[in-house]
Amino acid sequence: MTSEIKKVVPLVTTRFNNTLLVQLPPRLTVIEAISFRQSFQQWVEDANITKIILDFGHTTIIDSSGIGSLITNIKSAKTKNIELTLWSVNPQVKLAFSLVGLDKILHIEANTDATIPTASRKSQQRPPLTHPSVRSPIKRTIDILGAIVGLSVTAVLFVPIAIAIKLDSPGPILFSQTRCGWMGRRFRIWKFRSMVTNAEALKSTVTNQAAGAFFKNDHDPRITRVGRFLRKTSLDEFPQFWNILIGDMSLIGTRPPTTDELEKYDISNWQRLDVRPGLSGEWQVNGRSKILNFEDVIKLDLRYQENWSLGYDFKLILKTFIVIFNKDSGAM
Repeated sequence: MTSEIKKVVPLVTTRFNNTLLVQLPPRLTVIEAISFRQSFQQWVEDANITKIILDFGHTTIIDSSGIGSLITNIKSAKTKNIELTLWSVNPQVKLAFSLVGLDKILHIEANTDATIPTASRKSQQRPPLTHPSVRSPIKRTIDILGAIVGLSVTAVLFVPIAIAIKLDSPGPILFSQTRCGWMGRRFRIWKFRSMVTNAEALKSTVTNQAAGAFFKNDHDPRITRVGRFLRKTSLDEFPQFWNILIGDMSLIGTRPPTTDELEKYDISNWQRLDVRPGLSGEWQVNGRSKILNFEDVIKLDLRYQENWSLGYDFKLILKTFIVIFNKDSGAM
């Protein structure tokens, strides 16, 4: 990656009075996003700049890293009380903004058309280009069929699991939490409750054994007795088949981070959000219980993106079943 970063063309900027006009590149992916973030940090430190205009007129491709750099830069601009305005945003880029709600936060100046228009109205509705798995109709069909089967099994197991949860610990049967999915889009994930009801409030009292932007404790005292069994067998994850059915998740993908984890991400870490999050994936079948370094999680996520194919998904699905039925595998 070092050699690639050296090839990044510096951003073209124009200064007039207290305003800085920045022309963004045709692609705003991980390499360009890192450079954009570093440059933006320098611009906001200039006490004479009160407004920054980002010209997206040439930008046709933006991925999750580009979105991540923009979110980080928005915060930096607010901290320095610098007005941030966007010009000439391509419909594809606007669609990416809408996935994470940036279209409601950013000031996109009216009557500025993109320099490179999309070819047709149909092309404007295509999802932002990040990873081929997101655009695969076959993968989506497999997800839907798998979700239907999974929800059928969940319906059969629901009553005994619900009774066990209620007898073991007072509170709701299901647990929901806001997670970040493809391109950083927020969604509500569902699980069978495996912790005490005030687990989120107690999180700060539990030692994090992991290094980096995720949380893990092998002996988390917030987990109930029934919860440990549900996690051991991965039954707590079964309600997520609903998330798969409605398109928030996939059968195979990356682990969806929490919102506070995403706050700790470096720009390059956002690459893992170029695919839909999965019920299972490389991290889950390759020693989840033993991986304590976030950088190792990133490597597994990127390995999945590099090796992805429908056959590779089926291979990971098979390995998932092997892990679940291996009594020594630990929580999936």
